[in-house]
Amino acid sequence: MTLKVYPSLLLLFFVSSVWTRTVRQVYDDLDPEHWSHYTSECPQECFCPPSFPNALYCDNKGLNEIPAIPARIWYLYLQNNLIETVSEKPFVNATHLRWINLNKNKITNSGIESGVLSKLKRLLYLFLEDNELEEVPAPLPMGLEQLRLARNKISRIPDGVFSNLENLTMLDLHQNSLLDSALQSDTFQGLSNLMQLNIAKNSLKKMPASIPANTLQLFLDNNSIEVIPENYFSAIPKVTFLRLNYNKLSDDGIPPNGFNVSSILDLQLSHNQLTKIPPINAHLEHLHLDHNRIKSVNGTQICPVSIAVADDYGFHGNIPRLRYLRLDGNEIQPPIPLDIMICFRLLQAVVI
Repeated sequence: MTLKVYPSLLLLFFVSSVWTRTVRQVYDDLDPEHWSHYTSECPQECFCPPSFPNALYCDNKGLNEIPAIPARIWYLYLQNNLIETVSEKPFVNATHLRWINLNKNKITNSGIESGVLSKLKRLLYLFLEDNELEEVPAPLPMGLEQLRLARNKISRIPDGVFSNLENLTMLDLHQNSLLDSALQSDTFQGLSNLMQLNIAKNSLKKMPASIPANTLQLFLDNNSIEVIPENYFSAIPKVTFLRLNYNKLSDDGIPPNGFNVSSILDLQLSHNQLTKIPPINAHLEHLHLDHNRIKSVNGTQICPVSIAVADDYGFHGNIPRLRYLRLDGNEIQPPIPLDIMICFRLLQAVVI
């Protein structure tokens, strides 16, 4: 069913399709007579596949610095090295770079030469996961579409660092050292096309302010969030996939209709402190409530429409769409109450 294909999968499929078409075009256009030229231009430390002349593979080579990048390169792989600095010199001729993977190196903010990243005008994807960054690097290329900064030591986001990144669709900051004070009301200003924001595994106690309005996926797992502000999701009316697993949410911390939001299709509240199921919307398809403190389930109370309506086979407009319900790790004893089955006629799996 279309509603089950989450936006991240659609985005991944689209990106993969574009990348595949690009590679195939390279294959078709490549003249075998030019292979020797591409090989001679290749940095000695790296691998330049003749069948894919726009890619440069320098990963897992024990490199301490970035080699000179040939002008033809679009895709640069430098992950799993010992690189500490990103200077302008290696990129002087690399004006066509679309993709840089610098994951799992030893890069610090002081090791990034001022302005070097913003000069890569055509860069779309920048991966700097598993490094030693203490703040989001700035300035960044204006055309950037994905920025991955997971598993660093980031505790600070400079003012205005995202203000010109209107093409950014994915921002991954999970497993860093962000406190509530790092996320101001204007921190994400400018991210008008952001689709996925991942701030999981940080040190947040509050829901972040001013999430971009077009956000579809919001990941806040493994923080210490206790309260959902009233009408919080009205500011992000397109949010579809919401993860708040491993927080400190209790019944008192959730407004009466806090999660009764028509856009949310997948809601994950596992490993919190809830004693009852919060009100949900009829559009919700997946609900994860495992490992809370819920003792019983009353289908009449949690049903987003009246049981009488749900029991009417001829009425289809508001029948709840819930297909997956997870309740294991609570204090609920089987069997599943009959009114749950009467309300949620589309249920395919219940874990209890």
